[in-house]
Amino acid sequence: MNISQPTAFIPKVTDRATRIASQFVPLAAIKPVLGSNYLVKGLLDRGGFSVIYGESNVGKTFLALDLALHVAADTAWHQSRVCGGAVIYVAGEGGAGIKNRIAAIGLKVPELAARAEGRFTLLPTNLDLCTGDDAAALIAALSQTDVAPALIVIDTLARSMGAGDENTAKDMGLLVQSVDAIREATGAHVAIIHHSGKDAAKGARGSGSLRAAVDTEIELTRNRDTIIATTKKQRDMICGAKFAYSLSSVDLGTDGDGDPITSAVVVRADMPLNAAQPLKRQALIAMQALGDALAAHGEVKHGEDFPPNRQCVSLDHWRKACDRHQLTNGGSDSALRQAFGRAWKSLQDGGLVRVLDGFAWMCAGE
Repeated sequence: MNISQPTAFIPKVTDRATRIASQFVPLAAIKPVLGSNYLVKGLLDRGGFSVIYGESNVGKTFLALDLALHVAADTAWHQSRVCGGAVIYVAGEGGAGIKNRIAAIGLKVPELAARAEGRFTLLPTNLDLCTGDDAAALIAALSQTDVAPALIVIDTLARSMGAGDENTAKDMGLLVQSVDAIREATGAHVAIIHHSGKDAAKGARGSGSLRAAVDTEIELTRNRDTIIATTKKQRDMICGAKFAYSLSSVDLGTDGDGDPITSAVVVRADMPLNAAQPLKRQALIAMQALGDALAAHGEVKHGEDFPPNRQCVSLDHWRKACDRHQLTNGGSDSALRQAFGRAWKSLQDGGLVRVLDGFAWMCAGE
């Protein structure tokens, strides 16, 4: 009996196979990489991917704008060297607010704005980086200009998901693919602004596939009037670096009714002595709920005892937001009200919020 020998499989040599073969690196040829391809030394690499996240109204956009203007100005940022270049700032939560914040920097730090002139571009629109083709559209739009961005800021992730769900790995994966396409086509570092989850200990909100994909993760937390930025992940650098800053109010002028219009800018601050002691669970949940309540129901209250041009919200709206955030497991209405009362009084005693005539507001930032 003749037993036929199996025919050897001969793979087809494609262009892709040839490119892969050209990238094989034998052990003897591997040498240390001593050059530093940094955007912000020790923090962000050129061509990398980062997320800056924190609770609502902690000042994420203020920090991102400050970073972006320093990159555009090729100026050291928080004592870190910057290898600057052009910046595209995509403001999905645009409008007057983002323009006022940029104008505030120009008024408060005119020399920084002057150095950034010609290298900072605002894109006040939403991009669908999940369920749409806006990644390709952005790449094509940039190809029609002479702008070669070193940094692209996406503010915020929630405004960039289109019809996608940030809590699903599939949709978050699609957004990551879009970001990767933008990075590959432009060579830019892409920084996404995002919110904390309900449990701040678990990091940024939504699917954990985002954290797996980013090179750098920066968390913003508030300690009284000081905001602390902490690197929570670094793929190729030392993790855990911290710096502190606060927000300084800037008077921009008055509106048609003669009321003052203000914004704020980032200023360096000393690290609080108790920075290692984060808010307790209920106080932290209450702060996150206050941010949500302000976003949904905030209003400017007029009167000499209320802060000018600062969003305030009723205690009733704040308490309902705390209920949604599950401030306490106590089931009765009485237990919920008692937990809410303890939480807001603790935050007021700590100088984080003020309560007056049934309304509350944050003491620092907007």
